[in-house]
Amino acid sequence: MSPSHPFAVLRARSLWGGTGAILGAVALLFSLFYLGANINPSGSVRGLPVGLVDADRGATVDGRPLGLGKQAVEAITREAAGHREVSWQVLDRQEAERRLASGRLFGALVVPEDFSASVAALGGPAPADGPKRPVLMVLTNPSAGSMGSAMAGRITQQAAHTVSLTIGGELSKHAPAQAQPSTAERLLLADPVGVQVQDGHPLGSHSGMGLTAFYYALVLVVCGMLGANVVNSQVDVALGYAHSDIGPWRRRRPLLRSSRVQTLAVGGVLIVSLSVVMATLVLAVAVGVLGMDAPHVPLLWLYSVGTVATVGLGALALLAVFGTPGMLMVTLVFIAMSVPTAGASTPVEALPGFYRFLAEFEPLRQITGGVRSILYYDAQADAGLTRGWAMMAAALAGAVVFGFGATRFYDRRGLHREHAPAAAVSQTA
Repeated sequence: MSPSHPFAVLRARSLWGGTGAILGAVALLFSLFYLGANINPSGSVRGLPVGLVDADRGATVDGRPLGLGKQAVEAITREAAGHREVSWQVLDRQEAERRLASGRLFGALVVPEDFSASVAALGGPAPADGPKRPVLMVLTNPSAGSMGSAMAGRITQQAAHTVSLTIGGELSKHAPAQAQPSTAERLLLADPVGVQVQDGHPLGSHSGMGLTAFYYALVLVVCGMLGANVVNSQVDVALGYAHSDIGPWRRRRPLLRSSRVQTLAVGGVLIVSLSVVMATLVLAVAVGVLGMDAPHVPLLWLYSVGTVATVGLGALALLAVFGTPGMLMVTLVFIAMSVPTAGASTPVEALPGFYRFLAEFEPLRQITGGVRSILYYDAQADAGLTRGWAMMAAALAGAVVFGFGATRFYDRRGLHREHAPAAAVSQTA
């Protein structure tokens, strides 16, 4: 094969080495970030916030006060003292419901008001309709994350079962010796407490079981990323630094010499302006066409515009500073590292340490928190909305400083882009 033939480049080690290194890095990093964060969430969970409510009014048995609710709470917290998986938060019922309704609890275990009285009744004469089983209430919270809610549900049910066995042992020891309980009564005395599961913060039917916030936020991030990529290439075409290829036709405009700072500024104006269009269309499709539950549409629209603009400017800054490798960095920052640490499928508390660190500043988690607050928690500031706005402002400032600072440095050092001939080129391939 002639050295001048196009296929001759396949003999070049640099082509194989460079391309292989880039694609290998992509495969390696995506595997590490996606799989590493989700391989063993149960083994990685640390400090999962779960409420513990003692609403028991107590009872009087043989003239002595009986407070099994307090005993149950003390037993659960004492058992958990040597473990780091769960952060039991002892609260009253009103505060627990408030934290469930702001996404700060993944679930709760509630000792009801008549718990002691119900247990005490098991030691007395059986009612005509048979003995009634005392109940502990487990509250779930899918709005805070389906996996986190499932983990909390499993943990609270295990705790309720432990309480039941402990109380059952006490009841069996104090059962009257002359009594001859039936088989059903003996089983009830051994494991007397049942579990009632309820949704602690119900969502609408068009809330994706608590996942619409994540997917909506992901769409906004993708719009910002792809928007930046399109804007970057279109600005280069408009300024004459790149060809425009449409099918077999190639066109190149006359060169308009532009500094790196000016090029980034043009792209910034475009992405910020067009973020209004993209965010409006996303919201129109989600709410108007698909019927997504969204109680605060104007606020959601404003937050969406800010998200697309911020992600777009951040991506443009990376592209302006790093050039062609910038798109790979954009993908790693906004997708590879962001999706696994967003707290949607796996709660942040169940991530390994390194990924939990990433979650503190990775954009998708902050964006999802703000969207979740608007969609599920009545736009409460402490439910993630304040953090979302604050992190968005910090990211926007960082993108502007980093992008314009680096490109200005390039310009001052004379590191200009390679210029094509000034004459316009128009040809058919």
